[in-house]
Amino acid sequence: MRPKSIHTVYLLKWNTTLTLLLSLTVFFFSATTYSQEHKENITQLDKMQWFKDAKLGIFIHWGLYAVNGIDESWSFYNGYISHQDYLKQKEGFTAQHYDPRAWADLIKQSGAKYAVITAKHHDGFALWDSSHSTFNAKQASAAKKDVLTPFANALKKEGVKLGIYYSLPDWSFKDYTHFTRDSIRYTIQSNPKRWQNFLDLYQGQLKELATIYNPSLWWFDGDWEHTAEEWQAKKVQQFLLNANPQTIINSRLKGYGDYATPEQGMPITKPKANYWELCMTTNNSWGYQKNDTDYKTSQQLIGIFTDVISTGGNLLLDIGPKADGTIPKEQEAILKELGRWTAKHKEAIYATKAGIPKEHFYGPTTLSKDETILYLFVKGNAGGEVVLRGLKNKINRIWVVGEGTKLQHKVVSKQYWSQNPGIKYIQVPDYVLDPQFTVLAVLLDGKIDLYREEGAVIESN
Repeated sequence: MRPKSIHTVYLLKWNTTLTLLLSLTVFFFSATTYSQEHKENITQLDKMQWFKDAKLGIFIHWGLYAVNGIDESWSFYNGYISHQDYLKQKEGFTAQHYDPRAWADLIKQSGAKYAVITAKHHDGFALWDSSHSTFNAKQASAAKKDVLTPFANALKKEGVKLGIYYSLPDWSFKDYTHFTRDSIRYTIQSNPKRWQNFLDLYQGQLKELATIYNPSLWWFDGDWEHTAEEWQAKKVQQFLLNANPQTIINSRLKGYGDYATPEQGMPITKPKANYWELCMTTNNSWGYQKNDTDYKTSQQLIGIFTDVISTGGNLLLDIGPKADGTIPKEQEAILKELGRWTAKHKEAIYATKAGIPKEHFYGPTTLSKDETILYLFVKGNAGGEVVLRGLKNKINRIWVVGEGTKLQHKVVSKQYWSQNPGIKYIQVPDYVLDPQFTVLAVLLDGKIDLYREEGAVIESN
């Protein structure tokens, strides 16, 4: 072989050194990027943990619409009533029997860990004394007072987290684009100055709310009318997080939020979002409507609630107070019964994880955080057998949550030659049953282990 020249040797050494430097640069850049992403993930997990553990919140729709008992904002937008007649409800919004401490106490009794109130709906009417708009409870209604601040203070005293509902649209504001379904004031392209006037209003109100109330959660609505760029959603997200890095934002800030908000209908399959919340009415209306007496039963609502937490979500259950500030007796009764049930079964509700697939148990389930206790939610007023399929763990103990009775179980169809763990039957006597849902705690010998195969076949010659 021909010997390498000194220049060739130096060139090879330089190439090797350069390759090493490039590799180190890529390594440190990748490590820094991973570290930053890991840090952001940890921060997000930490921020969302209280929400994940809370399971239950109360939604409150309160505004001018409670006076006539009509649809909130949509009644004039869809032409069922004129805007002028809608605004006349200001004279009936008295809040004369409003007791924010009683509201907060009822919400605490229900077992809810947070409450979300409509600080401003699409009609633009604000519950607080906003310095950016005179269209508010103190300056424009018969109440002649700020009704948001005392409620926020009452929640704080009860240890319940505050969520602020804020509508991005303001259909009553003269410089907002949309007015009614068949009437648009202008387009952003045709009059950017008017749009800037609106941006100043809504972003000014948000900064005001953030400063005064520092909410744990922001619940936006109405983002469908404009793009994220037109709403300046990224900018809004940033200044809200600058005000409080731990605040949580729902998905309706045009994609700049932390959790999904399916509405009214229970999702058939688990939402793809890591965090989600089903918002649902106690009857069929968000705000107070006198003629809507079609209330869901406590058992129906608790059944929906258990389905929600079984699949890893929260329930935000809505009530609609009257214009005088009182809560309808039907809604009060629902929250009290919900509170009785949640207090009795708190260990199976709060700070739990989503349960097991329903082919293993035909009903809602949750798991303790370490996945060593399986909670079964059993509906019905008659005792009998509860069936668990495909549970590979040994069961150490079974008891009735909130009642204490220990229960026995029997394993059936377990063959020595098969990995299939058989079927476990739990005997539940009538006297331990809860009138709504009975909850059983199944203590396992370790982290839950489920058999997910099709099953084995033994063949003979």
